[in-house]
Amino acid sequence: MDVLLLSRLQFALTIAFHYLFPPLSIGLGLLLVINEGLWLWTKKPLYHQMARFWTKVFALTFALGVATGIVMEFEFGTNWATYSRYVGDVFGSALAAEGIFAFFLESGFLAILLFGWDKVGPKLHFFATCMVAFGAHFSAVWIIVANSWMQTPAGYHIVGEGLKARAEITDFWAMVFNPSSLDRLAHTVIGCWQAGAWLMVSVGAWYLLKRRHRDFAVASVKLGLAVAAVAALLSLATGHESAAGVAKHQPTKLAAFEGQYETTARAPLYLVGWVDEKTETTRGVAIPGMLSWLVHGEAEAVVPGLRETAPAKADRPPVNFTFQLYHIMVAVGFALIGVAAWAGWALWRGTLENSRVLLGCLTLAVLGPQIANQAGWWAAEVGRQPWIVYKLLRTSEALSAVVSANQVVASMVMFGVVYLLLFAVFVFLLNEKIQHGPDDTDLHPSGKLGLGFGGGKGGAK
Repeated sequence: MDVLLLSRLQFALTIAFHYLFPPLSIGLGLLLVINEGLWLWTKKPLYHQMARFWTKVFALTFALGVATGIVMEFEFGTNWATYSRYVGDVFGSALAAEGIFAFFLESGFLAILLFGWDKVGPKLHFFATCMVAFGAHFSAVWIIVANSWMQTPAGYHIVGEGLKARAEITDFWAMVFNPSSLDRLAHTVIGCWQAGAWLMVSVGAWYLLKRRHRDFAVASVKLGLAVAAVAALLSLATGHESAAGVAKHQPTKLAAFEGQYETTARAPLYLVGWVDEKTETTRGVAIPGMLSWLVHGEAEAVVPGLRETAPAKADRPPVNFTFQLYHIMVAVGFALIGVAAWAGWALWRGTLENSRVLLGCLTLAVLGPQIANQAGWWAAEVGRQPWIVYKLLRTSEALSAVVSANQVVASMVMFGVVYLLLFAVFVFLLNEKIQHGPDDTDLHPSGKLGLGFGGGKGGAK
């Protein structure tokens, strides 16, 4: 098989597996801050119990995220050496900032978060929780900055020619605030909030189905649903802004998202469809003029198609694949808004606990953000092809010269086995924690509320 295809597939699979866990860590980090803040504010033991339980789940997702993320950094050097040399000055700066400022901040306070419940005062522990959550979000900032630079390069110049060419930073802050970084950061982080929030809702709904831990379950559903509903609506807004940015800076990607070949006014927005890349036609259910209106604010506006933005087929991404991924993300996003509205209505009427159909939907809803996050990420990356750095470096030119197809296959098999084992361990441990449920002893927290950053062993009553 082709070494380029194999290397792309290997990186796609490793990053897809890794990306199961950071969204959960970021989303749960926010919820831990809210939980513990509510405990300090209201002094209700239930919130302390929730914070202790969800901290254990956070620790599991954090550990898997770290373990699976290391592999990709090695792949930059083994499979993508030309790319690493080309963007080392840019990409290396962002990754170094992520390690120095974010990862060490997050991991530095992690021990206090996990093991300091009975060792430090409640306010110091809450501060540690905030720092861990902030570190998780700050880590996402630098990863998104690095990736967004690949989408919309800025603040650089090219040094050298041919195989020795490389990008160097000329303006660090222009690189950080490149045209797509803020829109993509907002949309990605809010997707992470949904991942954590729907996990909390899912576990709470499952307990209600099983008639277990009712108070804990109801509180988890209410808190998780509140965050999930807000995040779902924010995802709609940030998704629109991100798409508008794509229309401006990456019109070929937008055309692929909507399967649009002809430059046209009143460009349709497809709800569902299928792209025939041989005949360059798209068939499906569409709203005439809606894409023009969403992108430019008026239904008669002209939106460029693939034949204009990428006349050569070699300069186009896999259109139907990109189209389907993008529409899966959008469809799941709207479905989550609908489920959140349904559950909110049931909570308001007091019928949530009696609706086993709704509780079943809420239990399964944990899969929604993961599907949407994966589909959105793949759509963004595949939609940029054939460029690994947009309009600067082609993916085919970024490979390592000495890596063979057999080596890539062998490493894929090895990673596949390891990742299957890791996933099995993750599912087993997560299931164990959920089956065990919250500890009743956590309803009686140690430490003294209101004593600042001190705190001894005296139990708060």
